[in-house]
Amino acid sequence: MQQSTISALFGALSNETRLNLIANNLANANTAGYKADKVSFQDVFQRMASDFSPDARNDLQEKNLLPRPILVAKPRLAEQTLDMTQGGLEATGNPLDLAITGPGFFRVQTPEGQFLTRNGQFYRNNQGMLVTNQGYPVLGQSGPVTLGEGKTVTITRDGQVSVDGDIVGAIDVVDVADPKQLKKYGQSMFAGPNNSQPVTQAIDTGKTGINQGYIEKPNVNVVGEMVAMIEAQRSFEAYAKIISSTQDMDQNATNKVGETR
Repeated sequence: MQQSTISALFGALSNETRLNLIANNLANANTAGYKADKVSFQDVFQRMASDFSPDARNDLQEKNLLPRPILVAKPRLAEQTLDMTQGGLEATGNPLDLAITGPGFFRVQTPEGQFLTRNGQFYRNNQGMLVTNQGYPVLGQSGPVTLGEGKTVTITRDGQVSVDGDIVGAIDVVDVADPKQLKKYGQSMFAGPNNSQPVTQAIDTGKTGINQGYIEKPNVNVVGEMVAMIEAQRSFEAYAKIISSTQDMDQNATNKVGETR
């Protein structure tokens, strides 16, 4: 197999991964609190044996080394990261819709354990508890937040919850010591590696606050993602054409070698 086929194969696979991430970002362009996935590339250098040889000297070697000492750089996917930049706020008028400005996450209790989320589209269930779209309880500083049957719900910037003027608890907003360690669990929730509990820390109240009656829009730039999709699609097609052309050249060369003269 020629080197061009190997390079084109890895290039096509890299762009396929990139296309999948872009498609997922676009599919969540209306999901509150969604954070976009990003990929980065790096150059991988291929070395020949002659790359480690000293430069030719006239008294020892008159001809150039074959293959000549040269570093061949090939782009490869380096890592997949989460874009944790702040999304815009959208007013909804719903007192149970909450948006965090600044670093921080809501804590949510699920059957698999506690997870973090930026999606503040909450509801009151039949038991009067504050829950997510999936029915998972939103955690306060002393357990799940219970609203009861009161009518007027007020939530302050620091998370204090009042129902009909009576304080019933406080929503727990936490920060993460190392956001790069967060992994997507699904349903706009985050966890540590292998769904482990991430290391959390207290928020900086000067930077982080809760906004009642708002949701945080996803930080997905639809136009930018569409442009990136077109670019990745064309790159994939170019790599596929290289593979096809190389195969045709190999087949043509094989047929000519086998011809009788």
